[in-house]
Amino acid sequence: MCRILEPELLDSLPPESPAARRSRRDLARVNRLMGNHAWFARTAPPLARPGETALELGSGDGALALRLRAAGLPTDALDRVPAPPGWPAAARWHVADLREFDAWKNHPVVLANLVLHHLADAELAALGARLDHHARVLVFNETLRRARCLAVWNIAAPLGGAGPVTRHDGRVSIAAGFREDELPRALGLSPARWSWRVQETFLGAYRLVAIRHP
Repeated sequence: MCRILEPELLDSLPPESPAARRSRRDLARVNRLMGNHAWFARTAPPLARPGETALELGSGDGALALRLRAAGLPTDALDRVPAPPGWPAAARWHVADLREFDAWKNHPVVLANLVLHHLADAELAALGARLDHHARVLVFNETLRRARCLAVWNIAAPLGGAGPVTRHDGRVSIAAGFREDELPRALGLSPARWSWRVQETFLGAYRLVAIRHP
């Protein structure tokens, strides 16, 4: 099952359209069912050193960054859209495309939830070069690219009431996901400089934690 990138419907919808709102609600439910935010809250804070600020890539509604801040990890956000209403003044919200972001040095801990599967291999390599230079800890949760994940999604998404945009985008996300050591390799992480572990969950999450050697 080769990695295939295709456009996702949500990316082309007006943000306040009914279909986009429904898809975002569906995605929040998927994150809860897969335990994605809970995994970040367990995993990321213990890896940060005192005084370090994390950066979440593709923060969306900011829910994950806020949860991490509540768990004791100062977390800033990066997204192409402005911060949601009520975003706390203590947390910085960077409005930028991660491909063009240039303040990596301020964030030794970098997080991403269901974002990196949108990037082609060349874009992952370019991102990895920046992270290799500035980051100390990477905590990423992505889609697991396995045939069984696609089969389960095709059954579970309609039964769970997911809308047509979510059902389509879920299939596209799985096809663009990762398995085994594909993501650290695509990022160009060297085993001489980084140690990492990859977890593939039963519910279809691909989880990478990478730490740069001192």
